[in-house]
Amino acid sequence: MAQIDTLPPLREVINTHGLRAKKELGQNFLLDLNLTLRIARTAGSLENHTVIEVGPGPGGLTRALLAAGAKKVIAIERDSRALPALEEIAAHYPGRLDIIEGDAMQIDYGALADGPTRIIANLPYNIATPLLTGWLSTAPWPPAWDSLTLMFQKEVAERICAAPGDKAYGRLAVLTGWRARAHIAFTVPPSAFVPPPKVTSAIVHLTPQPIAETPSLAALEAVTRAAFGQRRKMIRQSLKSLGVPLDTLFEAAGLKGTERAEELDVATFLTLARCL
Repeated sequence: MAQIDTLPPLREVINTHGLRAKKELGQNFLLDLNLTLRIARTAGSLENHTVIEVGPGPGGLTRALLAAGAKKVIAIERDSRALPALEEIAAHYPGRLDIIEGDAMQIDYGALADGPTRIIANLPYNIATPLLTGWLSTAPWPPAWDSLTLMFQKEVAERICAAPGDKAYGRLAVLTGWRARAHIAFTVPPSAFVPPPKVTSAIVHLTPQPIAETPSLAALEAVTRAAFGQRRKMIRQSLKSLGVPLDTLFEAAGLKGTERAEELDVATFLTLARCL
């Protein structure tokens, strides 16, 4: 295991502070500092960057981010039990770790950004998808962050990065493909965590891409909700719930109406949403 600083081993930190992982908080702690360093490096150079981390727990990834050269890490932690452990890290890296006790779903991430900013986190599974959709739905665009490097359940990671025709392709892939470029960097086995989850995890790296003329987010959500809500049916049937003349939409998008949702690429969904 990598020795990245002179702080105590993470297992010792967990025992000292009584940090038994809580299922209701979606906690699964990464104790392998080799792995946390790999996650930090996946995000690219952290020099001169502020890094926002959600759910640091005992601080394994936090320590890796600081050791990798992050100018500052802003750690958002809901579990008050973890705060003393994080304070010890802050003392070891003076002036480089800010700790916010609070709910990650309620944070204004744009207000936290201070110059170049990356979001890097082993996300609690129970809020991972809502956090991602919130970051991808940020207005105005491009966002305050330069990239997202995030841990998800592998199944969710595949849904994020899926292409048209893939079994996992759906609403989440369309939203992601509209706003960002995303790929799975590597997978993480259950054995890497304490306690081990029942599923394999994956690191997804996302970078925002410029968007030209766009539909409203509400219109895109309406179209994808209708289309994938009945994904086995032809879109002429599944999009009836939109309550608009479908021939106009299909003509604008160059569709026959016999296609199924999983066959349509992101650009086609954007055209349908603009026309809607």
